[in-house]
This record gives sequence, C-alpha cells and structure tokens, in this order.
Amino acid sequence: MGDPVGIGPELICLALNHPDVYDVARPLVIGDVQVLETAKLITRSPSLIATVNSPGAASYKLGCIDVLNSSNIDPATLEWGQPTEKTGRAMEHYIVTAIDMALNDDIAAMVTCPINKTALKLAESKYHGHTELLADRTGSKEFAMMMAGDQLRVVLVTIHIALNQVPESLTIEDIMSTIATTDDSLKERFGIETPKIAVAGLNPHSGESGMFGDEEERIIEPAVSLSKKNGIDVSGPYPPDTVFLNAMNGQSDAVVCMYHDQGLIPFKMIHFSDGVNTTLGLPIIRTSVDHGTAYDIAGKGIADPGSLIEAIKMAAFQSTCQMDKKHNPA
Repeated sequence: MGDPVGIGPELICLALNHPDVYDVARPLVIGDVQVLETAKLITRSPSLIATVNSPGAASYKLGCIDVLNSSNIDPATLEWGQPTEKTGRAMEHYIVTAIDMALNDDIAAMVTCPINKTALKLAESKYHGHTELLADRTGSKEFAMMMAGDQLRVVLVTIHIALNQVPESLTIEDIMSTIATTDDSLKERFGIETPKIAVAGLNPHSGESGMFGDEEERIIEPAVSLSKKNGIDVSGPYPPDTVFLNAMNGQSDAVVCMYHDQGLIPFKMIHFSDGVNTTLGLPIIRTSVDHGTAYDIAGKGIADPGSLIEAIKMAAFQSTCQMDKKHNPA
C-alpha cells in the first residue's frame, strides 16, 4: 500500500476497479483496511474492501479488494500528506511482509506504491528507500533500477547521488555488472531471447575522443568491450543526445545510463503516466509506480492510477516469463 498518508491508498482503490488488472493478475493488497476504507470514500470506488488472512483466502474478483491487514491505524489520527512515526513503521512493515511472502513463494511478485524517505526517517529505519531494503532483505549484491515502458527502457549505473559525484563513482566493474544484470533480466523476465543493449556515454558527444572528458575511454569503453567478450550483445558508448531516440526506433531493447537524470528525463518525457520502476537482479520480482507519494494531492481523490495499473501488468508479465523459462529452459 505504500505510505498511508500518500496517494498509495487512493491509487489502489482506483486501479483495482479496472477489469484488465484482473485479466492478468490476482491482486492482494498488503496494507491497512481502515485507511483503504477512507480512500474508498475519497475516490468513490464501488469496490468492497475485504479482510483476508492469507493469499488462499482471497476471492480475487473485480469489485472486491482483498486486503491482508498488516497495521491498525485509526484514520481519524492521520492527516493526508503528514507522515508520522506510526505511518513510517507501517509503511516499512508492508514492504517487509511482501518481500518475505515473495521469498517464500506465497506470492509471485510484489508491486509497491510510493513511500517517503522522511517517513522512513521518522520511523528510525536504517533504509533510505525501497531498493536498499529489498537488496538487504533478499541478500542481493548486484541489482539495478530499470524504468520501463512500451517505448523505452532505461537502466541506471548510479542512482541517488549528487551529479558532481558521478564521474568518480563510475567503475568498469559496476558498469559491467549493470550490463550483465540488464541482459539477464531482459532474457528471464521480459522474454527477449537475444537482447540488444546500448550504453550511453557520460559526456557530450561521448567525450569526442577525450576533448570533453575521458571517462568514456578510461571506463565505459572497456566495460562495453569486456561485456561483449562475455557474450552480451552490447554496444556504445553512444552520445546521450541520440541514444534514446535510437532505442525508441528499435535499435536496442534497453539503454544503460550513467546517472539518474540522464535516463529519467527522457523516460518521463515519454512515459510520465504509464512508466514502471522495476528492480533487476533480485531473486523476487518487484515493480513499482514511477512517481512519489504526491503529498500535495493526497486525500483529494485526483491521483492518476495509470502507473500502478502498468506496474501490476508488468509484474504479471515478468512472472509469466519467469515461469515459462523454468518450465521450458533453452
């Protein structure tokens, strides 16, 4: 359910009114029944809210939102957009519960509504966000953030660091790891047998033979070359001002980007309302909305559930691809 005082509860009430969600998935909400009942009134959702004690007890029918009640928050004590220690602890508990259920194969995948770093801090959590918690709880050492839509997929080498720290943070090993994780995931979870991966340069014109920076020659080109020797169909580094358009035109299945905004600016220009965040390299499938808690509109019933709907569909698609791979190995 994500942050109880963010737009997550409203997104759930809106998204689970769509028949196409139930055509591909059996959605079970891990969250708070009382908060969802309040969100139901706000969004004017016609669905019933049903409490279940296990995945097997849910009905999974359109018109009934099945909830594994994992907190007991009195909505009268909450204010939309104002996180507290209680909401932060509940938010983290939902995530941990979902991770453990996925690791135990009680669920096929987890889809996360947005959380807030301030709320985690109020709860005295040791984590800064979903990704760190997921990696720690699943024991994952090599993982990557992908933003995916039907026109463009981008994967990030560095994520939430200051721009001036990016050049010194890039290593041949990290870029190779991101390329390999991307290649494996496109095969296992997207059903692409021979994926093509493009790598973006760091500097304008990919450095122009060292005129505008030498990171391409020192770090990125060796990573690409070594990845090719490992059997991966990868190319680059390409100038960042053209690589995304070429990917959209079918020249690659994903673009590996050097830093956060390099990948997310073009991605959100195209997929702002239907983009999906998915974590690669985990032993479980995890997708998420590609936006935040939107505290400024929380409780107003105007949130757009498009990204959550697509995240559910992508989680179902990845689950299907993974099961097909297990049952029909190459």
